[in-house]
Amino acid sequence: MANEDLGRTLRRLRRLASLTQEELAERSEVSVDVIRQLEQGRKHSARLPTLHALANGLGVELTTLLGDPPAVSSTGESDGPRFVAVRRAIMPVLWGSEPEPPSSEFSLDRLREQIADGWTQYHSAEFDTVMKVLPDLLSAARTATTSSSDDDRRAGFAALGKALQLAGHVAVRMGKTDLALTSLERAIDAAGQSSDPLLLPMVVNSMAWTYQRQGRLEDALSIALRAAADMADRGRTETADGLKVWGALTMSAATSAARSGDYERAAAMMEAAEKEAARVSKLPDGGDNRMVSVFSPSSVRIERVRLAVQYGHPQDALALAKGRLSKDTPPSWRTWLLLDVARAHTDLGDAAGAVKTLESLRRVAPTWMQHHTLAVAIVRDLWALPNHPPGLRPLAEFLGVSE
Repeated sequence: MANEDLGRTLRRLRRLASLTQEELAERSEVSVDVIRQLEQGRKHSARLPTLHALANGLGVELTTLLGDPPAVSSTGESDGPRFVAVRRAIMPVLWGSEPEPPSSEFSLDRLREQIADGWTQYHSAEFDTVMKVLPDLLSAARTATTSSSDDDRRAGFAALGKALQLAGHVAVRMGKTDLALTSLERAIDAAGQSSDPLLLPMVVNSMAWTYQRQGRLEDALSIALRAAADMADRGRTETADGLKVWGALTMSAATSAARSGDYERAAAMMEAAEKEAARVSKLPDGGDNRMVSVFSPSSVRIERVRLAVQYGHPQDALALAKGRLSKDTPPSWRTWLLLDVARAHTDLGDAAGAVKTLESLRRVAPTWMQHHTLAVAIVRDLWALPNHPPGLRPLAEFLGVSE
């Protein structure tokens, strides 16, 4: 559960950032006494505003500070047999046998469809399902790279790159960011041999996200900006797919800037992204949206909500959250929005509003919520209040907070 190892995690992240307790206190504007109590185990939890401030001071995502990643299975095993199989598929044994050429029954179109389905399952937070199919997808994609036809071989490398990118995302959700970077580096190699000019910048965006999870904010900002500028220079933002990739990179850069403390720069980037997002529906559509970066007016609005909550503007967050989302908004983005709205209500002291939003989240994504440390932290924060609003107890029992 969230906060069980908060003190130990806080101490480790502080040392990785080469900060003293006093320096972290100054950067986060959290009392040094609170930091000492947490690290020494004399205090086992903290309210959400304090956790947000500590995460910002450390330059990490709040989920990194809170502990268990959201994709851990209900057994609590992050290194169970299924994930071990994914790791082996990402990194085949040294000097192992080379993949056999595809048989006459092999269908590259079917493989692409399966990879697209994997991305749909990922965005629906069905991580266990994705892990089950990933080894076979990676094996089939490596087979496709040995095709005798140059066109089929390049298409095979594109499929391999997209499958490795998916594996990298799953590894991040399992808290294995170093393995994620290994998978994404191999995806970049595959992208270089593929026929898809958008694959490389998409994988770069995934690497930027992984750097963010590791607290490498300057690195994340740098590579996202470089990839976005390269796309603009090459004229690759004049199709819907190209603009989506550019937009996702720009939003990623904005997130890194905000977490580095440059909220004004982040806001300017988000304004530019919001302006460009309006063009997406007016441009030629390139193909399967499941295989392209998420970018639309709705995704920009969701990201602006997240940044507003993280940087102490809950009223702005709630105002931004109002309105319908476009039909192409993935389920994972919708669940994040509900979670951020719950955080905003909590920060404003509106416990009833937070509970109502969390009840919606439970209906939409119960498994995702149950294993998401931030959802647990919000309910734990509400449970510590002297007066519990209606509906809180079932949520607390569902997440094990009331025990």
